[in-house]
Amino acid sequence: MRFQVVIPARYASTRFPGKPLADLGGKPMVVRVCERAAQSGAAAVHVATDDERIAKVVRDSGHSALMTRADHVSGTDRLAEAAAQLKLKDDQIVVNVQGDEPLMLPSLIAQVAVLLDEKKSAVVSTACHAIHDAFDNPNVVKVVLDHEGYALYFSRSRIPHPRETGAVCYRHAGIYGYRVGFLKKFSSLEQSPLERAEALEQLRVLWHGFRIAVAVSETEIPPGVDTPQDLEAVRKMFS
Repeated sequence: MRFQVVIPARYASTRFPGKPLADLGGKPMVVRVCERAAQSGAAAVHVATDDERIAKVVRDSGHSALMTRADHVSGTDRLAEAAAQLKLKDDQIVVNVQGDEPLMLPSLIAQVAVLLDEKKSAVVSTACHAIHDAFDNPNVVKVVLDHEGYALYFSRSRIPHPRETGAVCYRHAGIYGYRVGFLKKFSSLEQSPLERAEALEQLRVLWHGFRIAVAVSETEIPPGVDTPQDLEAVRKMFS
């Protein structure tokens, strides 16, 4: 199957301004993400940004950069604009890889795309892995699945509650596959009360009755970079 990867990357960030340009082993972090995505088997990889500095380093490294509006509320909205610029058809699949995920596994990117291609009733796909700690950390988003591997709910709280031993807790990873037709529609959907309560955009999809297919990774999915402290940790892992 053929799919494309779009990497939203903006310069402004409350916790870490200029994060996409942070040095990681001699290259800007956003370029490292492009390299990972290019190894996934994607037909094309693009960075969607609102900043010329980011676009320049991406293009200088031989990758594609698309200039998008600066007023997007979310990375999903930026992704939708990129898909429109690329004139992608409604039945095509685009994978959203965050610009702060320089350790993202290329095989997982491909797995998310293939899963959406196989699960015809889903409009979105994503990934998770089992965790054994950080249950009460609200920055670690959890997901519960049905018996077919579709998401039932996402939460910053621990789910399921361990009333009995043996309940598996999954951490949700912020990688998404979209059918382009749904991506165009997403921003027009009304924001849900659950989305506002949890500050989790994917709950809008479930609230409106759409399905999200979830790939369960057998290995731990590497962390992203939210803060300068995270960057130092990832630099050690990268080396």
